[in-house]
Amino acid sequence: MKIPCSENLKQLAQACNFPLYIVGGYVRDFLAGLDCGKKDIDICAPADTDAFIRCAQSCGAHVTAVYRNTGTVKLTLKGEEYEFTCFRSDEYVRGEHRPVKTFFTDDITLDAKRRDFKCNAVYYDILNERISDPLGGVEDISNKRLTTVADADKVFGEDGLRLMRLARQSAQTGFTPSEECLAGATNNARLIADVSAERIYAELTAILHADERYGNTYGQYEGLKILDKTRVLDYILPELTAGRGMEQPASFHTHDVLEHSLRAVKYAQKEVRLAALLHDIGKPYCRNNFGTYHNHELESARITTEVGARLKMPKKLTSETARLCETHMYDTRCDARESKIRKFIVKNFDIFDKVLLVKQADFSACKDNLSPAPCVVKWRGIYEKMIKEGAPVNLKQLNVRGDELIKNGVKPEKVGFVLENLLRDCALDAKLNDNKTLLKRANLYKD
Repeated sequence: MKIPCSENLKQLAQACNFPLYIVGGYVRDFLAGLDCGKKDIDICAPADTDAFIRCAQSCGAHVTAVYRNTGTVKLTLKGEEYEFTCFRSDEYVRGEHRPVKTFFTDDITLDAKRRDFKCNAVYYDILNERISDPLGGVEDISNKRLTTVADADKVFGEDGLRLMRLARQSAQTGFTPSEECLAGATNNARLIADVSAERIYAELTAILHADERYGNTYGQYEGLKILDKTRVLDYILPELTAGRGMEQPASFHTHDVLEHSLRAVKYAQKEVRLAALLHDIGKPYCRNNFGTYHNHELESARITTEVGARLKMPKKLTSETARLCETHMYDTRCDARESKIRKFIVKNFDIFDKVLLVKQADFSACKDNLSPAPCVVKWRGIYEKMIKEGAPVNLKQLNVRGDELIKNGVKPEKVGFVLENLLRDCALDAKLNDNKTLLKRANLYKD
């Protein structure tokens, strides 16, 4: 079988006096009919780093990094980037992501057995255009199945990060983990605690966007369900999984608190999936401490801030996600007056579109209803009415500047406060958005 390779890669293989293989995701994706063009290409060979470097440099490759302890070489060749590894076998301390010992070998089967899943342990000999499949990975790819390269308990016990990779790769590819695979992950779920917060957050983010990789519809939901089933999610987001089995009013909800949150991600647009996951994370806290879900959105915002710090999420993203959690319940029953919605829009205009997306995901997840959420319909109508009227929705559209207010007698430290009040007034009455009117009206707020 012939797998597409660039001329640069063929030239590199020809320069080697040993077989050079492509391995991992690129081979898997091609055999599965997925878009392998987006995938980085990993190459390997039964050769040491020095031998490979000499061959690579002979055909004009530029070596950018060498890690001799793992037999890894990073290089570029005419603008293309590759990562090379020597055939090796690794020894782990249970749960540690990095091997404690590495043994180099010329045995392709030993190299295959150091990997995670059989579908990622299929090799393609570039020069001879031939597949090598030491562990039966081609059959797994054909059956869209995930099985481990060795006993599942051993594979997951070696490296806690594989717990996240299981969920992520299944979510992205649509491959189904075997029962043995899931059992091995469940048995070792606690080892996720040994993985750095940064790596956990990176994998979680990839899961939340899994459907974008190859177009696996609802892949993000499938990945989260694997984290739930293996109980890995209990260690990552225990505040969220506290809602497992926690019933909600049947008049509004079909699912328990946890399942509702997972389904909110299922139906959410990509921009707000983190917020969809966390929007009700305060419900278990409220129920357990106060016996009610009242004001859970405030606790969700608080807990989201704590989760962001714990997972070392970007501060700006954490802040925005907390705001989306805090605002997602406003006017859910569509009983707020239009004037209040207008004020809300201008106050939160920087996240207004995302607020609507979270509200829609929340609505859809209640009873798996994909029709437009009544609240969203109402709010969009009000926003469109404001635009038609010419009402400003942000300070840039307000027909007065801060320096004009200062010249008009407003103290510099009061400028922001005055502008916000003027914006609110104009949101309610667009005719007020006139420079002279605003300068005069500023006197109402300057003291």
